[in-house]
Amino acid sequence: MTETLAAVLLGFFATGYFVLGGADIGAGMMLPFLGRGAGERRRVVAAIVPFFLAHEVWLVATAGLLIGAFPGLEARLFPGLFPLIVALVAGWIVRDVGLWARTQVAHVACDVAVTAGSWTVAVTWGWILAGLLTGVTDAVAGGAGVALIAVAVVALFAVHGLAFARLRLTGRPLERARAVTGGAGDRATFAMTAVLLAVLVVAAGARTGLSGSAADDATLRLLVPAVSAALPLLLIGQIATWRVFRERVGAAGDGSAAGAGAVAGPGQPGES
Repeated sequence: MTETLAAVLLGFFATGYFVLGGADIGAGMMLPFLGRGAGERRRVVAAIVPFFLAHEVWLVATAGLLIGAFPGLEARLFPGLFPLIVALVAGWIVRDVGLWARTQVAHVACDVAVTAGSWTVAVTWGWILAGLLTGVTDAVAGGAGVALIAVAVVALFAVHGLAFARLRLTGRPLERARAVTGGAGDRATFAMTAVLLAVLVVAAGARTGLSGSAADDATLRLLVPAVSAALPLLLIGQIATWRVFRERVGAAGDGSAAGAGAVAGPGQPGES
């Protein structure tokens, strides 16, 4: 029972990361498309910045629970996927540095870092998930099938980022995001891409073979209650973040309120 609960928690944290973190990763990937000028790109970054650290907490929790509760699986995954993990961490650092610096200076190098880092993270995750979906857990997977799945995952990240942009932006960037993602409502579009990512993560997790890789029962009896107790705090913090920054990031003069990354409320015309 404890092992089952640990597996459910692991799946929940992993799904939370890909749904929430995948949103800002995808928006970073699409930064040059959404923002055609320095001002528009600044607004896209401003839409991401309040969320990305809170979203990354889900990845830290996932990794910690994997290492603590399922050391057998960790021992298979990490050595075999080491080159991809290095690329993932490198892309993660480059992207985050670009986001931090972009809030201080308007420089094209920051935009390049955000875009390149986001693409690196997305491609790496696409490759990892493609390998897991094909049953490869102890090495970097290869082959045409893996490549096709990886491309599909990367495309899903990009579309999910555009769906996130539909919730956060105004003006031309919002119009560009809507033009690609179709005529459904903004929230409905984000919900659809979120569900697709969640299904993808659950399917990949089902192929990892958790059975027999769990820690001893004494460890699980300590770890699972501690993680379960911390989960409500994580959820409250996440909800509060989305609540505080629920308004759209807009430009001065586009009908929205307030200055550098001015915002318009969710009831603005055109919101679905």
